[in-house]
Amino acid sequence: MIKKILVSQPKPTSEKSPYFDIASRFGVELVFRPFIKVESISAREFRTQKVSILDYTAIVFTSRHAIDHFFALAKEMRVAIPEDMKYFCVTETIALYIQKYVQYRKRKVFFGTTGKIDDLIPTMVKHKTEKYLVPMSDVHNDSVARLLDSKKLNHTECVMYKTVSNDFTPEEIEAFDYDMLVFFSPAGIESLTKNFPNFNQGDIAIATFGPATAKAVQDAGLRLDLSAPSEKYPSMTSALQHFLIMQED
Repeated sequence: MIKKILVSQPKPTSEKSPYFDIASRFGVELVFRPFIKVESISAREFRTQKVSILDYTAIVFTSRHAIDHFFALAKEMRVAIPEDMKYFCVTETIALYIQKYVQYRKRKVFFGTTGKIDDLIPTMVKHKTEKYLVPMSDVHNDSVARLLDSKKLNHTECVMYKTVSNDFTPEEIEAFDYDMLVFFSPAGIESLTKNFPNFNQGDIAIATFGPATAKAVQDAGLRLDLSAPSEKYPSMTSALQHFLIMQED
């Protein structure tokens, strides 16, 4: 019987989150505790990539993390970002977040609607003369680079932040008594095996979001009990709700 679930994400800020509905409906305790955290790389680490920010006329942001670490690195290196720098963001929410660092002007901030880089490409193609810099995490693939290459855009990808294990305290390790663990990235699985080298899954159910995370569970020799998304259950919360209903039967 599942009574206590560890969700490896920060606690939702909205009280309307479906997670809270699940807790209420099924009488389960939900604990939100990220297994990973994002950190800036140092200026010294960044310089080894031989990338000069001021060589570029436009920055592509795929997350708020990217914005935070881009401006943090620029500040650490004492690089003054030109006022005419253009910013291309995958969503309006990310675009508005830029206001934390620079004055928001519509003529220099562009955004997509779907959250996918593909949706931003037509706008970037309209600004074909720009030199694009794409800040990324150390954990990434070449899909963005290949997409920009296919449109013959002038671009460079660079690592500006890294995903590291969010280590558990001895007290947390001792009190680790969950019936289910929910993961959203392969790095979360790496953190689990690092923090709990002798982890014995037993009856603990493991749920994952995304094929890469599901594969990481199987590669670690663990049992995968719930995999999302699916055609019928596109979100983790809808998949989790269905899983708990099946547990009741």
